[in-house]
Amino acid sequence: MYHDFEPVKNRPVYIQVMDYVKRLITEGALLAHQKLPSTRELSTLLRVSRNSVIEAYTRLEEDGFLYVANNQGSFVAASSVPAEPPVCQLEWKPRLNERASLAEELDLMKHGIRAGKGTISFTSIAPDEKLFDLDPVKRAFLDRMAVEGNVLLNYGYAKGYKPLIDYLLQYMSHKGVDLHGKDLLVTSGFTEGLDIVLSALSRSNGAILCENPTHNTAIKNFKLHGFAITGIGMEPDGVHLGELERALRERTYDCAYFVPSYHNPTGIVMSPEKRMALMRLMARYQVPVIEDGFNEELRYSGSHVAPLIATAGRGNGVIYVGSFSKVLFPGLRVGWVLADRELIGYLESLKRARTIHTSTIDQAILYQYLYNGNLDKYVRKARAVYKRKYEWTLECCRTYLPYAQVSGDGGLHLFLTFEESFRTRELLAACSRKGVIFTPGDIFYTDGKGGNTLRLGFSRVSDEDIAKGIRIIGEQAELLRS
Repeated sequence: MYHDFEPVKNRPVYIQVMDYVKRLITEGALLAHQKLPSTRELSTLLRVSRNSVIEAYTRLEEDGFLYVANNQGSFVAASSVPAEPPVCQLEWKPRLNERASLAEELDLMKHGIRAGKGTISFTSIAPDEKLFDLDPVKRAFLDRMAVEGNVLLNYGYAKGYKPLIDYLLQYMSHKGVDLHGKDLLVTSGFTEGLDIVLSALSRSNGAILCENPTHNTAIKNFKLHGFAITGIGMEPDGVHLGELERALRERTYDCAYFVPSYHNPTGIVMSPEKRMALMRLMARYQVPVIEDGFNEELRYSGSHVAPLIATAGRGNGVIYVGSFSKVLFPGLRVGWVLADRELIGYLESLKRARTIHTSTIDQAILYQYLYNGNLDKYVRKARAVYKRKYEWTLECCRTYLPYAQVSGDGGLHLFLTFEESFRTRELLAACSRKGVIFTPGDIFYTDGKGGNTLRLGFSRVSDEDIAKGIRIIGEQAELLRS
């Protein structure tokens, strides 16, 4: 005993001694009323200073793990020794509901192909952390903590941190949104925002409309909330309005979900004309629209295209779910829902019942970072880097996969479509053996189609690996095609 203590750097030694002795007690290596080594003895055994052991013993006594007998030394307190626990082994799978089982079944992080060491992975569309400029983030943290640090460490408000709400409202106003009658709820990223909205909406018809293909996380959430999904095909400028109108005539839907900018997975940007026509159609059939504000900042050419919620003017039929996660610091987990003021009131209550509030410190850091004027500078830098990667990836696809149809007007990925008979799952298996993986496109389809498609995320892949990886994909595709 006492020979397996290994102190680590940059942590107070007395705390490490405390934790070590606690572990010996809780694991049964030290028994109730057993005498502990003197502070001098233990300091020798553990090769630490006696002062560290004295401080550790003092804290352990305060916490009730040991007691001191006059002139006899320190002993293990009986109350700190765990009693023999009753053993209860349950089989959990039969006790889980259908929602939990479905969530596990749809979990791509568990069931997808994992990237081994040295693998060139095109699966991620997260921002490249090498672009993060940490100094402005540190400054934002220190600035905000200096102003109201005590407040930020306490409970916050379900609706969100007021300075951030005000900033985001102004930010959305600059996108052309008419804020009359609207309000904003801060969420823990886009996914929580979508989940709360779907939780609030009636399922009287049990049906939802969306583009086909569409965001896989959205599909998972629709299924978990019990919606039947009708997917509408895509054209080069966005969702097929003819197919959409036929679907609207055939049945009634509870809501629709659209990704108009840098659509995931196709990368298509819906044209301004189609956005206006889409909103007229949804207004005629009185179907609420959930708009995914995905990657709007990452445009590499052309002018800004107003989101659907801006196209809707003073109408209240659009629920906008946004975040900076694909552009800026997804680790902060801050998103927002902008919608009709009355609806936001209900969503706020749902948020309070579920998670109380999004981390106030995360919100405050993001607010101060934005307030200090860092977003525009960062986005300009990120756009330049991602635009170059986008163009290089596009060039490599044209060189090594000239027979594949490529779509993607910006953002962090490209979408490839092969001839109808081609199977990208087989291509993935062949490429993974060569150290390259990508995302098969069928996971984005609502109807089991898309077996001849794939998504290439390039944001976190080096130029050299982009070329090498796509060359390997091209070589394996040629073998399969022949």
